[in-house]
Parts: sequence; structure tokens; C-alpha cells
Amino acid sequence: MVDYQKLSFKCGLEIHQQLSGKKLFCDCPTINSDEKSDIKIERKLRAVAGETGEIDIAAKHETQKGKKFIYVSNSEDTCLVEYDESPPLPMNNEALETALQISLLLNAQITNEIQIMRKTVVDGSNTSGFQRTSLVATNGYIETSKGKVNIPIICLEEEAAQKLKETPDSITYKLDRLGIPLIEIATSPDIQDAEHAKEVASKLGMILRSTELCKRGIGTIRQDLNMSIKNGARTEIKGFQDLKSIPKAIEKEVERQLRILKQGKKPQQEVRKAEPDFTTSFLRPMPGAARMYPETDVPPVRITKHRLNKVKIPELLSERIVKLEKAYNLNPNLARELIKQKVNFKKYTEQFSKIEPNYLVHILVELPKEIKSRYNLNPEKIKPKELNMVLEHLNTGKITKAAVLELFLDILNGKKLNLNKYKTASTNDLEKEIKAIVKQKPNLTIGAYMGIIMSKYKGKVDGKEVMKVLKKLV
Repeated sequence: MVDYQKLSFKCGLEIHQQLSGKKLFCDCPTINSDEKSDIKIERKLRAVAGETGEIDIAAKHETQKGKKFIYVSNSEDTCLVEYDESPPLPMNNEALETALQISLLLNAQITNEIQIMRKTVVDGSNTSGFQRTSLVATNGYIETSKGKVNIPIICLEEEAAQKLKETPDSITYKLDRLGIPLIEIATSPDIQDAEHAKEVASKLGMILRSTELCKRGIGTIRQDLNMSIKNGARTEIKGFQDLKSIPKAIEKEVERQLRILKQGKKPQQEVRKAEPDFTTSFLRPMPGAARMYPETDVPPVRITKHRLNKVKIPELLSERIVKLEKAYNLNPNLARELIKQKVNFKKYTEQFSKIEPNYLVHILVELPKEIKSRYNLNPEKIKPKELNMVLEHLNTGKITKAAVLELFLDILNGKKLNLNKYKTASTNDLEKEIKAIVKQKPNLTIGAYMGIIMSKYKGKVDGKEVMKVLKKLV
């Protein structure tokens, strides 16, 4: 067990989240086109001095590799701006609005003016040799189970290109991702241990998703760690996709630095890549301030009090989940799933008021999972009108709960719906049938009788009603 306090463990987190809509400095969509590439160019890049007058050490490291960069894209979601053949447009106002929302949710102080800067990047991931980035807010924070975690900076920047392949002489990039608006959130080294890092990343992710303007899916959010231990060196670990991997990667990095120290050596400050087995590998030296210099093609944006007062602050997902739980007495996990799937649960409860809310959630959230895993069918093929028809028949008592799954399976298997097949059996008929079965097969357990009756009346009777009758007779 790692004693993080004894190791003087320090850790900060950087979150990079893509936004939906249009790209940050052009009108291309953020669709990540799957279409075949119809444009290709080749380039070589070199590092330039930043505003300090020096060339950044990380940029110099990349330049020395001397690689050629090949860029491919589809014209559906790229233009001359991505190829650095045309000046950028003014900053995307919708992306900036989202950045302001997130900054306010993080209790941060928004800057008076958004000044765009250029960050030298010559690994080929930006065709221009730099990434446009801007400071939006400072001095934010979030509350966690282990106290306040400060957020000194929140930035809005353009996403880099996606690496497709690398050879000894060249790297090929796809440009559909280049220029997508990217929110960067950096915490102070207030994270106390590996599990705390996971908690912080999870909470920041929830806040970002609360805007409903963040892209979803693999590669749309990344977490980087900055960490160190006593007598070790600050290390940046890049490329986490899965929250579960954060604690394991931290433990492995602590072990790596301790091994180096035991050998009487000093770990080096460097950027390392998170590997699938939770170890890390060297990427490049740690960059410094020398890579930053002002952007001259895009004007700064003034942030007035009037503009800030008009920013709509979204309700946090965590707050929406709690409201659902309380309003309908739902299981927290089911409430979370409703929010995740963007289900308008209030509308369903009003339209089908006689269906118990918890069972309504079961139909909307859990049955689709069962259909997919148990029957290998795609529940998304059930049309809204078909779903509503089944719910309406359940709501009016024409079918039982047991019939819902059967009807969904009929729909997905292309069968003609026959509601008479699942028409609810009358209480009198059910009681007569149960009496007859008990008489024919005496001395069975209640469970055995239950199995016989439910099999015979498949989808036509409610299990609770059957059990009620059985308890009277057995």
C-alpha cells in the first residue's frame, strides 16, 4: 500500500474536452468525418523563438527528429484554415460562451479580455507549427471528499490533428480533428492520492457534461497528470481515456521513480505517455514558457459585465440526478442513467401516469440492456411510436408487465403484433386455473406452482397477482 503522505506526493490534473458545433477559428463542423480523404499535403516544420526570445526545449527536441509530415483530410470538414493556407476567422462565439459557462460552474474569475496566444508545437500535430490557445479564467475551485481542489487556469484552445501512422522518416496526420474547440482545465497540485485523482477527474467530467455542449465518445476527452514525489521529479503523464486507469498509472509512476531513486539516480522532468498496461514511456522533455508568443491574426475579445450577466449557467448533472431521485423515489443509478441518456422522464410519467415510476425507468433503461445482452438484438430499432404503443397498453391495463419484453422482442424479430396474445387474464379465470393446477399436482412448493402458471400464461398475468392467489391456496 502506497503511503502518499509519507512520499510528499503532489499531483495536479489537466482535462482536455472537445466541444461540439463548429471549429474554433473557421466554419468547418466538428463531425470527425469518416469519408475517404480527398486532400493531401506534405510539410516540414521548425521551431521558432517564443516571446522570451528563446526556443523551447521540447520544440527543439521535436525539430531535431527531422521528420516529414503528411496531412490528409476530407473537404467535408476541413478548409484552408486547417492547412494554414488562409488566415483564421474570429474566435467561435458559441465555443467561448461554453467556456464562460464552465468557468462560472468552476467558481473561477473570468478575464477582462481573451487574448489569443500561439504555443509552439512542431511534432506535426498542428500544420502551422503552433497551437492557438487563450486564457479564459483563473482562480477557480471544486469541492471534493478530501477538501477544495483549486483550478488556477481555464483555457480555450484548438484541438490538434490525429496521428494515423509513423515511420522512421515521416508522420501522417488526419486533419478532421484539427481546430475543434478544446476546453483545458488545470488544477493545482492539491490531489492527495491516486483515488482522489480519479474523483477529481470524475467531478470535472460531470461539470463539463452539464453544459450538454461537449462531444462524447472515445478521444473527445483526455486527462493528463502532473505528479511528483519527495526527491523525485515532476512528470507529466499524457493520454488517459479511462478514469479507472488513473489510480493504477499513478501507482506505477510512483514505483518507477522510487526504483530510480534506489539506484542512486535522479528522475528527470519529462513528459511520458500512458500505456495500456498502466506503465509510461518517454515522449519528450518537459516544455516551458519559451514556447508561447502572441497571436497576430485573431483580435482579442473583450468580456464585459453585460456579457457575463447574459451567460446562462446550466444546472449540474449531479443536481438533476438528485432532483429525479427525490421527485420519483428512484434508485440513484437509474436516475443517473436517465440523465445520461437525456430521457425526458417527466414527460413519460405525465403521459403514462398509471405506470409506477420505478418500473417505467426499468422499461426505458434496463430492458434495452437485457434485450441487447440476452437476445443479441438492437433495442434502438424500436421506434418511438412502437414504444409509446406498448406503454399505453400497459398504462390502461390491457397488458401486464410481463408482456412488455415479449412485445419488444416481437417488434425486433419483425413479427406482426397480436395484442390479444398478451391480453391480461381475468382474476376469476386466473384463480380457477390455479385451483385446478394445485388439485392436479398437490404438495408442490409455491415456487414450483409459480413456474407452471407463469409459463402457461406467458405475458398475460402479473407475477404479484399470481403469488397473491397462491398464498391463499397453498
